[in-house]
Amino acid sequence: MPRPNKCKRVCEMPKCLHFTSGNESVQETVLTVEEYETIRWIDGYDLSQAECAERMNAARTTITRIYDSARKKMALYLMSGGVLKIEGGSYEICESTGSCKSCCRRKQKECKGESQ
Repeated sequence: MPRPNKCKRVCEMPKCLHFTSGNESVQETVLTVEEYETIRWIDGYDLSQAECAERMNAARTTITRIYDSARKKMALYLMSGGVLKIEGGSYEICESTGSCKSCCRRKQKECKGESQ
């Protein structure tokens, strides 16, 4: 029996969930919400994988695996075009109104996303 997925903390949903290159005849690429979040923290805010893991309430090795998957999907989309969608995954939305660092110390709530 496989181990159940642990919800990863996501501090904000992407502002845009659908991208097209103009060549929609190519297969679509789907990035999960937690893959988007790792790209946002590591590449967008220059955090280390360990810092990203702390903010997302996950193990560093899990973040490494998610980040590698996200980079491969982004490369595939950039090379072949088509459609890039951000959807699905196993995550919870942070409810903090302050800085993200304060939400990392909160207890994990019930998962709001579903695993796909």
